[in-house]
Amino acid sequence: MTNLAANLAATARERAARPAIKLDDFVMTYGQLHAAAGVVAADLAERGVAPGDRVGLVMPNVPAFPVVFYGALMAGAVVVPMNPLLKEREVQFHLSDSGAKLVYFLAAADANSGPVPEVARSMGIDAVAVPPAGPWTASGDTASGDGAAAGLSARGGDDTAVLLYTSGTTGQPKGAELTNRNLASNTATMADVVMRLGPADVIMGCLPLFHVFGLTCGLNAAVRSGACLTLIPRFDPAKALQVVERDYVTIFEGVPTMYAAMLHSPAAATTNMTSLRTCVTGGSAMPAEIMRAFERQFGCEVFEGYGLSETSPVASFNQPTRPRKPGTIGFPIPGCEMRLVDDQGNDVADGEPGEIAIRGENVMKGYWNRPEATAAAIPDGWFRTGDIATRDGEGYYTIVDRKKDMIIRGGYNVYPREVEECLYEHPAVAEAAVIGIKDLDLGEEIGAAVALKPGQEADPEELKRFVRDRLAAYKYPRSVWLVDALPKGPTGKILRREVTPPSS
Repeated sequence: MTNLAANLAATARERAARPAIKLDDFVMTYGQLHAAAGVVAADLAERGVAPGDRVGLVMPNVPAFPVVFYGALMAGAVVVPMNPLLKEREVQFHLSDSGAKLVYFLAAADANSGPVPEVARSMGIDAVAVPPAGPWTASGDTASGDGAAAGLSARGGDDTAVLLYTSGTTGQPKGAELTNRNLASNTATMADVVMRLGPADVIMGCLPLFHVFGLTCGLNAAVRSGACLTLIPRFDPAKALQVVERDYVTIFEGVPTMYAAMLHSPAAATTNMTSLRTCVTGGSAMPAEIMRAFERQFGCEVFEGYGLSETSPVASFNQPTRPRKPGTIGFPIPGCEMRLVDDQGNDVADGEPGEIAIRGENVMKGYWNRPEATAAAIPDGWFRTGDIATRDGEGYYTIVDRKKDMIIRGGYNVYPREVEECLYEHPAVAEAAVIGIKDLDLGEEIGAAVALKPGQEADPEELKRFVRDRLAAYKYPRSVWLVDALPKGPTGKILRREVTPPSS
């Protein structure tokens, strides 16, 4: 059975009474999760949803999300997860482009409901409202004996399981087709090799489940291993610290801004974090100073990795089989190959920057209904990521920056991440984003938006001098401006493309 939902059926048979999903006082066991997902699968069949049909899912991190997600997979549907904060035109695009037959949304009288019902009705799409904990009456801790009896649709490894729309730095988002094999392989590697999960583990579920990082490394990895996923509907550093202590969280997964926010929270000094066994980070490059400070404060190790929506997501990680190298993204995971290439597709030497190219069982089938975009992204069987990295003699990769974010100042290449890393070393800096600003003489000038830590002071001139004393003269930012906070995406990743200088 290659349906990704087979993992839930297997875990429910073996560990029906174990807690699967937790949200504060609400607890759902694996038996209950499997039974509730079966109710959704049966309901989809009654509504005429056939294997391969697309089903939209617009919810934050609430227990209904895993129920609907696995119920749709059990029915053989293709799940289209969406951020509940999307606006009307964005929801309409996702539903229209995917050809969704039905969409589930959170039934709540607040912003989480969003424009989904109105948009769906205007498009003639069935919209199903679901309370956060679900409308299902099934509450027993029993599970069916096998996948067929549980209503598990037979799906092939190459059949699409999830249609995940990329953020789309330019133009409209594209739907990455992630197959059952893509997701099952990546889930197994993260659960078994990187995090080494077991039924006794508790995973912090603060990464959004509609994003591939939280979906694969949080929900799917927990289901495969029988671990408990404790949810936070929307990330808040004080709440995250509280949940780690309350639920004895053993695995924390987050993007760098989450680590920084927890580290700088007033509650950090008094929270008991000794239950943590493993911390993993990805989504964007972790500033080395933030990683070191977090490890000192909480007495843990943070393992950094790398991936994209198109790679299910994980492609490389610092892994227990070899020494950890902080500041790197480790080395390729099993079943995945990585290389660094120049603009002509030729391999570059160790130590030289090149674009990361990936091949393996984690790479997407392609972009939904976009053969030209797929061919451009995978021209020779290797997926071009658009990320620039270097590789050392031991095979560890270090992200330099996004290919499109590189600044060319007077003919010199400047990678924003290097300048940001330097700014993070300043004791008053909480967050920094470095961008290129158009300049008539140099082509581009370097600018930096900086958010300070609470109670700290530093003026722009001081920050300029700080970087100038540590980096080459052509690299330091000639323009620095202070902001209350930097723009972030749904996972908390800083969005450089939305940063603009004060005069813009």
